[in-house]
Amino acid sequence: MELDPRPRRLPLRRLPATTWQRQRPTWREAAPGVIEAALKRALARPSGNWFVLAASREVRRDRPFGRVVAGTEIVAWRDAEGALRAAPGACPHLGAPLCRGAVADGRLVCRWHGLALDGGGFPGWTPFPAHDDGVLAWVRLDGAGGEEPLPRPVVPERPRGAGAIAAVESLAGRCAPEDVVANRLDPWHGSWFHPYSFVGLRVTEIPSGADPDPDRLVAEVAFKVAGRWGVPVRAAFECPDPRTVVMRIIEGEGRGSVVETHATPLGVRGGVPSTAVIEAAVAASDRPGFALARRAAPVVRPLMRAAARRLWRDDLAYAERRYLLRTTGRWPG
Repeated sequence: MELDPRPRRLPLRRLPATTWQRQRPTWREAAPGVIEAALKRALARPSGNWFVLAASREVRRDRPFGRVVAGTEIVAWRDAEGALRAAPGACPHLGAPLCRGAVADGRLVCRWHGLALDGGGFPGWTPFPAHDDGVLAWVRLDGAGGEEPLPRPVVPERPRGAGAIAAVESLAGRCAPEDVVANRLDPWHGSWFHPYSFVGLRVTEIPSGADPDPDRLVAEVAFKVAGRWGVPVRAAFECPDPRTVVMRIIEGEGRGSVVETHATPLGVRGGVPSTAVIEAAVAASDRPGFALARRAAPVVRPLMRAAARRLWRDDLAYAERRYLLRTTGRWPG
C-alpha cells in the first residue's frame, strides 16, 4: 500500500476492498533465515542487566508493588520524594512478603512485625538499582543478567512532553523472552493473523549483511479503524536491547509514535519458563485534534491497552508454540 505524500485533513483513508483469503501471501518474504538473523543480532546486544518491571503508574506512593523477575522476588515502592525504589521481596527478618506490606513516609513497612525498610538497606537485604523513565519502571539484576552493568537501561527514543499519550499493557505466557522477540520480528504475519487490526501489510526493507546499518525492518500497513476505513503508515522495527522490539512510525499519521514490546523473564515452573510481555504504546500527533485525545487520556488509555491485549493474546499463543517446537526438536529448518 503506497502512502500518499500529500497532507490530508483527516488521517482516515478508504482501503481497497479485499477479503482475508485473497490477500497476497507473505510466506515467501517471511524467510526464517531473515527472522533468525535479526533475532541473533538482538540477543547479542547488551542490556546492562536491566529488566522492565512494570508500568511506572503501577508503582504508587501508597502501597508496594511485587513481581518475580528472572526468578528473583522483587518489591518496588516510592520513597518520600516519589523516587522509584526496588529491593528483594522477602523481609530480612522472617521472610514475609513485603509486597503485602505498607508504605509510610516513603519507607517500606512489613506487616508481619513492623520492620521499616528504606533505600539504604538492612543486614541481609540490599536494594537493587532502579530506574523510572516516566513510562516504565526498570530494575537491574546483576546476578540474573550476568552482563557488564550499565548505569541506566537502554530506553528507546519516544515522543516527549505532555503532547503524548502513553499506555502500558502486560500479559504473561509460557515461553522464553526470545520467543516473544522473534514473534515481533516477524511483521509479515500482521494482516494474516490480525486482520481485525492490520490491512495490506507489506515489508519494504529488510536488514542485510552481517552487520546491517540500519538494522531494522520497515513495513507499510494500514491500522484498521472500522470497516474499510484505516490509517496507513510506514513503520520501522528495531531492537535496542536483547529483550525489546520497538515499532516506530516513521511516515504517516502519528509520526514518531512508538510501540515498545519488552519481554521480561519471570521464572521457571515445571521446567517451563514464563515471560511477561510488557508493551508500552506512546502516541503523538501534530494534528490539532490530538489535543482532544490528550484531554480524554483516561478514556483513551484503556482502549489502547485493550488493543494491545487482543493482539498479544493471539501472539503469545504462537510464542508458546514456538518455544514448544524448538525445545522438543520440532522447529522447522
